[in-house]
Amino acid sequence: MPLRVLGIDPGLTRCGLGVVDVEGNRRATMVAVGVAGTEAGTALDARLLAISEAIELWLDTHTPDVLAVERVFSQLNVSTVMGTAQASGVVIAAAARRGIPVALHTPTEVKAAVTGSGSANKEAVGRMVTKILRLTEMPRPADAADALALAIAHAWRRGAMGPGQAATQGSAAAGGGLAATGLTPAQRLWAEAEAKAKRAHR
Repeated sequence: MPLRVLGIDPGLTRCGLGVVDVEGNRRATMVAVGVAGTEAGTALDARLLAISEAIELWLDTHTPDVLAVERVFSQLNVSTVMGTAQASGVVIAAAARRGIPVALHTPTEVKAAVTGSGSANKEAVGRMVTKILRLTEMPRPADAADALALAIAHAWRRGAMGPGQAATQGSAAAGGGLAATGLTPAQRLWAEAEAKAKRAHR
């Protein structure tokens, strides 16, 4: 039975949402993709409510096995970081109410997983997501493609870890990376990116 992952690229203005079914052989199929959010001038409480309602609807409609959420990381724009963190909190709380596990992944980990390069740009990520999911056109906006990339990356990480190991503890549980044997070049790069991100957070 395929693993259903809801990938979420959190943000107040645009919160990317992507549901992907991934089979044991790593074949991924898109179930749904979209963007939730509000205009920049909207009051914060209304913005968070809109995201909360959207997440609740997606969880009820698609019943994912796990959520893959982009990990908040340091940026020069503090207000952007705060908005991303607030949106992430709403998402994680919604999953917790349903007992759905949540995994957090850094952008570098996700880029490495789907493109083989942790420094890939959004266009490259979008192209690979389109290819992996066998889509006729690239998902737009980029937030939607990023959400699908998160879902794919998490499911592939789960496969790389092997049966019987926890798949939903996110980057912090990886302990510095994955075993190098049996991994694709992209997965090895992802393991390295994951270990680097973990060291940076110590």
